[in-house]
Amino acid sequence: MFTGIIEEVGRVETLMDKVGGMKMQIHAPKLSADLKVGDSLAVNGVCLTVTVKSPPASLSFDISQETLRRTGLGSLKRGDPVNLEPALTLEKPLGGHLVSGHVDGEAVLTDLKPVGEMVEMTFEVPETLAGLMIEKGSVALDGISLTIASLEKNTLTVAVIPHTLKQTTLGWKKIGDALNLETDMIGKYVKKFLDPAENKKKASLSMDFLAEHGFLD
Repeated sequence: MFTGIIEEVGRVETLMDKVGGMKMQIHAPKLSADLKVGDSLAVNGVCLTVTVKSPPASLSFDISQETLRRTGLGSLKRGDPVNLEPALTLEKPLGGHLVSGHVDGEAVLTDLKPVGEMVEMTFEVPETLAGLMIEKGSVALDGISLTIASLEKNTLTVAVIPHTLKQTTLGWKKIGDALNLETDMIGKYVKKFLDPAENKKKASLSMDFLAEHGFLD
């Protein structure tokens, strides 16, 4: 589990194709010292497992074909910056929102508009995923917890403050770039719970339903 608060921007050192996927090595001088083999690390919002630690500050990961198909990790090149966040612990504040590291799809950057010191970024998203988001709700883009400023049929806009532009990869993004998108986890569960098409019992929300499930005395 993660929060969407990026703790370091690392750099891709090597990428190597292998049977069933790809091996990636990242230079992460700030986080590598405290991570060990087997630990989870979100890389551009994708939950990966550390498989090798290489002195002085490199971490390696095995990436499956399934992950490559569903995320933008396969388009990374040597030297590219990547957002990094270690797994949440009970000692850390939940500064962003609950992020699982399981990407739902891609958001394509369609517009950049400076607003004072901030930048408004607009993304095209699949309509099926837009239905899982709400205006002023949370979304993770390349692992970054952001607040949705506005939401249309298949576009969302976020207002990015200078700190976020400097401390994440958003400052490098340009029109046409695709980012990993993860919708709010709570929204997914609510939709599944309330949508009769996704409920085997075809349950609908009613007073009887709420009483049966313990929501009413």
